Amino acid sequence: MDLETKELTYAERLDLLRKAKMEANEAKQVVTGYLNADDLAIILPPEDRRKVTEAISGSGQKITDVLLDGVEMVSNHPNGAFYGPRAAGENFSRLLRAHPPYVDPRASLAGAYMANYNSYRKGGWKPEFDYAWLHEDQERYGLITGIGAAQHFCQDLAIGLELGWDGILAKIARGRQVHPESEAFYDGLEAVARGMQDWIARTAEHARELAATEQRPGLQRNLLEMAEINQRLVTEPPRTFREACQWMVWFQMAARMYNGSGSLGKLDLLLEPFYQRDVEAGILGDEEAIFHLACLLLRDTAYIQLGGPDGDRKDVTGPVSYLVLEAAHRLKIPCNVGVCVGEDVDRSLLRRGVEILLEDKLGVPKFLGIDSFVQGYMRNGYPFEVASKRAYAGCHWCAMPGREYTVNDCVKINLGAVFVAAWDDLCALPESERSVAELWELFQTHLKRAVAVIAEGLDIQVEHMHEVFPELVLDLLCHGPIEKGIDASHGGVEHMNLCVDAAALATVADSLAALEQRVQDEGRVTWDELRVYLDADWAGPEGERARLMMRSIPRYGTGGAPADDWARRVSDLFTSLVKAGPTPAGHNMIPGIFSWANTIEMGRDLPATPNGRHAGAPISHGANPDPGFRPDGAPTALAVAIAGVQPGWGNSAPMQIEVDLGTASDRDAVEHVMHLIETHCQLGGTQINMNVVDRDRILAAHEDPSLYPDLIVRVTGFSAYFNRLSPEFRQLVVDRIISEG
Repeated sequence: MDLETKELTYAERLDLLRKAKMEANEAKQVVTGYLNADDLAIILPPEDRRKVTEAISGSGQKITDVLLDGVEMVSNHPNGAFYGPRAAGENFSRLLRAHPPYVDPRASLAGAYMANYNSYRKGGWKPEFDYAWLHEDQERYGLITGIGAAQHFCQDLAIGLELGWDGILAKIARGRQVHPESEAFYDGLEAVARGMQDWIARTAEHARELAATEQRPGLQRNLLEMAEINQRLVTEPPRTFREACQWMVWFQMAARMYNGSGSLGKLDLLLEPFYQRDVEAGILGDEEAIFHLACLLLRDTAYIQLGGPDGDRKDVTGPVSYLVLEAAHRLKIPCNVGVCVGEDVDRSLLRRGVEILLEDKLGVPKFLGIDSFVQGYMRNGYPFEVASKRAYAGCHWCAMPGREYTVNDCVKINLGAVFVAAWDDLCALPESERSVAELWELFQTHLKRAVAVIAEGLDIQVEHMHEVFPELVLDLLCHGPIEKGIDASHGGVEHMNLCVDAAALATVADSLAALEQRVQDEGRVTWDELRVYLDADWAGPEGERARLMMRSIPRYGTGGAPADDWARRVSDLFTSLVKAGPTPAGHNMIPGIFSWANTIEMGRDLPATPNGRHAGAPISHGANPDPGFRPDGAPTALAVAIAGVQPGWGNSAPMQIEVDLGTASDRDAVEHVMHLIETHCQLGGTQINMNVVDRDRILAAHEDPSLYPDLIVRVTGFSAYFNRLSPEFRQLVVDRIISEG
């Protein structure tokens, strides 16, 4: 009996679903090419509904995407774009109502999304809200400004699980009565909710139609169950564990399509009540629960926190925490599950996470230093019971679900560009006046200006984003926007804590240390000679010798080296400038250190730097030392170095680490990795992204990625299929592995 006729087990169904995902990925790659970001679960529309389009992402990447053909967006602006809540909501509703239904009879949850937000929204920032006076400095300092940034905060899914779509619509109706002046905002919200109801209802009907022709009794029964569940969820809130997972899938798919949002937050805490009720009622076993969770993870690579303290300092780790880990383990696709590590967190959860990490070698899960996150966030004036509500919800960041607007990971200062501005000023001085101390003074001046420019830009974002592209989907599950008639980006939620990240830390620290040692202390090269080498990008044999000399100092991460001191000084300066005061409009800013996938782009326009970096080469990654910082690549040295540069205000400076455990026994390997993780967190570390690697396999995959279609790596805050990364991005991962593995 073959799989086309036999009754399938959960394991067999999961294998088939994984295979279908791989086939979908191959089809996408043919159309869209490489993807240096989250492995989105989007599937291609049917060929007769497909139109290929190109767009530029928020990080400046060129994206080839697919558009659902036949869905016409209605413009309300001379430039052909659409702006504001009513237009955004009605156009998104058009997309939802035209979206083809999708049901895989082998899955327990219906639906899949076929349109990316880049493919239907055009026009970018509304031209009337000009900020030309900031452009020169934004370009000079390589700023990713956050102006026009969408999502990157966390909704509270508990609202939707309690209300359902009819309950949300009733809440919108009540808000209309109280705030008639916000009619356009409520029109946009209602359009989204009703578009969702239409999409879900059509999918339920599609499941029923598929059941009519399904020959396998088990899958026919499954299709009928999906039809019944989703017909209920058109209007009603979920009652069971499976229904709650299905409700979340619908919301996540909508959030992804609307503006790319991928946060789930504390999934174990959200689902625990449904799990306990179903288990007590005798209608749910763990194998079924794991399958439902795997189907949820299959539909979106959402960011998830497991474990951690509640407001009473009690760890929330429970059965669902382990079930989520098990679902990720069995599914074996890119996902972003974060396991909390802390003094009072169940250590068994950490152990199970490490066991899965070592067995699967997929970079899943990652690990969160929850005590440092919470204690750092409390420095912003919040008590523990509030700070503990924050949830891991993105590449390197946390946010308070439904109560906080953050634009986390959307705002970056290229410290390398700030350094180059200071270097140019130094070189304009007479040689006799040049010194590292003078360069440091100039660097401080430029970094202070860069932070001020970011602060002005963030005020522009908060003032106008609701008129450009409001957060309608996330607004539905936030505390405040519907009640106040105000978009989350404009102050509709309780807290505004705007993230500002630094990037290129090692590039700058190693440059300062190299100048101090080779130019100032040893006199191996003069300031003018070095400037010539840099302007020529280290050209010729003499230039290369000079480059290697500058590069061969004890670098950041060595331990006890001047470059380590410089890294701490740079981090402390950046942190103090961000926390010196709020934005001009009074909004709190919170510092972090993270480059995300911007290392290549941030380095592309940067000239050669004194650390031996070539012009146009990538900047250093996040808070990490540059690859090869120590010949032994000591993981402990890496852990200590990154713990020492944490800003310490509740945002993260992750440690990205690649380890090859060689011949260590399974038991010893688990203990070694647990100890490394716990030590880093105890020293103040906030997040650990770890790849357990087979060096030879990675190198072979880099030569011919097509031979390793299932190889997954944790690139930075996200994990991805190695063969879907661009060659230059694969090279970044390979460089880390060669140097640190």
